[in-house]
Amino acid sequence: MLKALWRPTHPAHTTLGLILWSLWFVALYGGLSVACELVPPTLEQGAVNWLNASLLLLTLATTGVLLWLTQRCWRAAKRFEGSSQERLIAQVGAGAHGFSAGAALIVGLPVTALPPCL
Repeated sequence: MLKALWRPTHPAHTTLGLILWSLWFVALYGGLSVACELVPPTLEQGAVNWLNASLLLLTLATTGVLLWLTQRCWRAAKRFEGSSQERLIAQVGAGAHGFSAGAALIVGLPVTALPPCL
């Protein structure tokens, strides 16, 4: 069963990117809120502090995974000729993963310039 889910032509890939993005979003802002409540960095540090570095690493790792999944699905779509169901699923999966990677970068970029706990 898990082996079938791993195939880039499985229908789960049409929503997997958005699910991974939403999990990242909850972890990013949930972690930020908890860290600001328990151990906030000082305001004098500005945007360069341990919390922003951690959030940036999480963002870059998530974006990397989503881009890798985009590439996998896109390559799988190229293997199919004509208009097959597998090709369509792989193309939609690549689009969803790519869109989610872009959204993660756009939403995560403020950690490079803004202090975390204002």
